[in-house]
Amino acid sequence: MATFLVGSRASALAKTQVREFLAPLRERFPGTTFTHRVILEGGDRDRLSPLSSVSAVSGGSAFSSEQEAALTRGEVDLVVHSLKDLPTANPDGLILLPPPGREDVRDALCGSTLAGLRHGARVGTGAARRVAQLLAARPDLEVVPIRGNVPTRLQKLRTMRLDAVVLAVAGLHRLGRQDEITEILPLDLFPPSPGQGALGIQVRADNLAIREVLSTVGDHAVDAQVRAERALLAELHGGCSVPVGAYAETLPNGSLALFAQVTSLDGRQRVTGRRSGPAAEPERLGAALAEELVDLGARAILDGIRPTASV
Repeated sequence: MATFLVGSRASALAKTQVREFLAPLRERFPGTTFTHRVILEGGDRDRLSPLSSVSAVSGGSAFSSEQEAALTRGEVDLVVHSLKDLPTANPDGLILLPPPGREDVRDALCGSTLAGLRHGARVGTGAARRVAQLLAARPDLEVVPIRGNVPTRLQKLRTMRLDAVVLAVAGLHRLGRQDEITEILPLDLFPPSPGQGALGIQVRADNLAIREVLSTVGDHAVDAQVRAERALLAELHGGCSVPVGAYAETLPNGSLALFAQVTSLDGRQRVTGRRSGPAAEPERLGAALAEELVDLGARAILDGIRPTASV
């Protein structure tokens, strides 16, 4: 009987995502044992420092480096990430497999609607992208940096006397906290982080046994979407700490449409673009739209904010 070790972060959301991912596999392979192992990341140990500082200490991503190291060392056979937390480049020897479907990609306000926020309202978020998009829509807002998992951020809505917080709809749904949503934000003004709503299933390239098992659950349409989004982010040399929003959708004719937005941290400059292409070439689509955004001024925006993007 085969046994596979599955790694993830320690948060309630990470554990829920592992259960969601393993449920169909356990039904399909009743003779196989899947054991979950929690791996503590730098961003989970240190919830006070800016993420850029935590990433510098870890030598990689604040939310994936330790899991990737454990996977490389053979301590786990696969890792279930939130795909939006993963850098666009895999460490040597590791690969991403097609995700098993995708949750809602949008962001939500909890506590108030955007129009209902008073002048100068305090809105909590820990992401540079969300800061920029909020200020582009409502320059009067006071954006308050907050860190922590979904329940912690919802708690800070009350304890820090915030008027609202911004969270991913996917995480709220997965944790059964969708009743906390006051407004789902429109995609044209608040495009999500590339990969938002999807799981990042990471394995060692040479582990053919687990790759064969996981080949039964991958959604190739979703895979093309997130590959286009992540290719755009890679071409812009961005990460989760820069204000790049993007989402791809599969059109009725089977092709991909990719929308992306780059916003200055103060919300005063915004560059947007949309492009379609074959689903079989998602990376080419992402790179082409990134080049279009650069021509429109995205590079100047990103170069101007990278040194200070620490939320």
